[in-house]
Amino acid sequence: MDIPAVNIQAIMALILFIGAAGVSRMVANIYSGRWGGGSGMVFYLRALVGFLLTGAIVLAFYSFAGIDVISGKM
Repeated sequence: MDIPAVNIQAIMALILFIGAAGVSRMVANIYSGRWGGGSGMVFYLRALVGFLLTGAIVLAFYSFAGIDVISGKM
C-alpha cells in the first residue's frame, strides 16, 4: 500500500495538534493546582505547546498546498 507523502504529512500534523491539546490540558491542570508543578514547569510546557502548534500549522499548511516538506520533493 503506497500512501502519498502529503497524506503522511497531514497525519503528522494531526498528531502534533492532538499532542498540543494534551500538553495544554496538562498546563491547565498544573495551573489550577490539581497536579503538582511550579511556574518553571508551566513555562516549559507552554513553550512545548508553542512548538507543537507551530509544527502542526506548518505541516498542515504545506500538506494542503500539496508540497512535501518531509522528503524535500515537490
